[in-house]
Amino acid sequence: MLNEDTAPASSVRSRRFSSFLPDISAFPRPIRGRLAPSPTGYLHLGNAWSFLLCWLAVRSVHGSLILRMEDIDIQRSRPEYAEAIEEDLRWLGLDWDEGPDIGGPCGPYAQKERLAIYEAAIAALEAGGRVYPCFCTRKELRSLAGAPHIDDIGAPYPGTCRNLSNKERENFLRAGHRASLRLRCPDPPVNFVDLCMGPQCFRLEDCGGDFALRRSDGVVAYQLAAAVDDALMGVTQVVRGRDILYSTPRQICLQDLLGCASPTYAHIPLVLDEEGERLAKRHKSLSLRELRLAGAAPERIVALLGHLAGVWPMGRPARPRELISFFSFDKLPREDVVISRADIQMLCA
Repeated sequence: MLNEDTAPASSVRSRRFSSFLPDISAFPRPIRGRLAPSPTGYLHLGNAWSFLLCWLAVRSVHGSLILRMEDIDIQRSRPEYAEAIEEDLRWLGLDWDEGPDIGGPCGPYAQKERLAIYEAAIAALEAGGRVYPCFCTRKELRSLAGAPHIDDIGAPYPGTCRNLSNKERENFLRAGHRASLRLRCPDPPVNFVDLCMGPQCFRLEDCGGDFALRRSDGVVAYQLAAAVDDALMGVTQVVRGRDILYSTPRQICLQDLLGCASPTYAHIPLVLDEEGERLAKRHKSLSLRELRLAGAAPERIVALLGHLAGVWPMGRPARPRELISFFSFDKLPREDVVISRADIQMLCA
C-alpha cells in the first residue's frame, strides 16, 4: 500500500475494476436517470417529491430511467419494504426502464447483489495507495459530536489513523481491533455545475475529510456503492435532495479515481412540514401507504407536488405524464417547500 498523498488517478485504474466499466454504446438514449430508494421503510411525500422530479427530468427529454434498490445495509433493509416501494411508485404513476423486477443490461439492480463489484473498486483504490485502515471505534467517532457537523455527513474525520505506521497497524490488529477502510482524499477541489444550484466548488477536507469506504463490520459505505453504481449503470443525471449536496464531491472524487465518468447533478429543495422539519420515515402519517388508506388519490398527490415545484399550473388532479411538457429545472423553487396540514386534508378530501 502506497502512502504518497499524490498518487495520480491513473494509478488506480486497474484491470480488476475496469472490466466492470459499461459499454456506452449500449445506452442509446441521451439521458439516463435513476430512482434509488433505500428499502428501510415506506415511501413518504418527501420521497415522492424527489422521485417525481427525477422522473419528470428524464421523461421530459425522452431519457431512460433505472430503479435501483440501495439495500447495502442488510440489517436495516427489508424485502417487504422493497416490494412496497415498487408498488407505491407504480400507484403514483411512475415507471422505469430497468430495475430489479424487469432486469436490464446493467444488473443486478439491488446493491446487496453487487458486493463483488464494490470489492473490486476498493481493491483498485487500494492498489493506487488511496485506502488506509481506520481503527477508531464508533464511540470515539461519536465523541466528535461536539465538532461542527456537515448536514447528514456528521463531524469531519480528524485523520487519526491516516499516518499510522505499519507497525502501529499491526499492533492494533494483533490486539483484536477491527478496521474500517477510509479513502485518503486528494487535495485538489472538486468542481461541478449543479442544474439547480449553479457552479459548486468543494474541498473534500470541508466535506468531512477522509471518508469510509467500508465499515469495520464489512458493510460497504453508501458513498462508494452509490458512486460505483452510478458509473457502472451509465447514469448521466442524478436528481436528489439538497441534503445530499456534500456527498456529491465525494462521489465525483471516487469516480475520477476509478477512471469513470460522473453524471450531472441537480440538488432540489426539500419538502418540510409546518414546523420546518424535513419529511422523513418518522412522518408515518405522510407515507404514501397511509395516505392511500386515508383516501388520497395519486392524482391529487402528483398535482400538489407539481404545484409546489412550479411545473403544474392547471390546478386539477393529474397523472405524472401530464406534467412532462411543463417541466424545467428553471421553474423549480430555490427554497425548501412546506406541505401544510391543509394540503394533507385536501389530499384526503
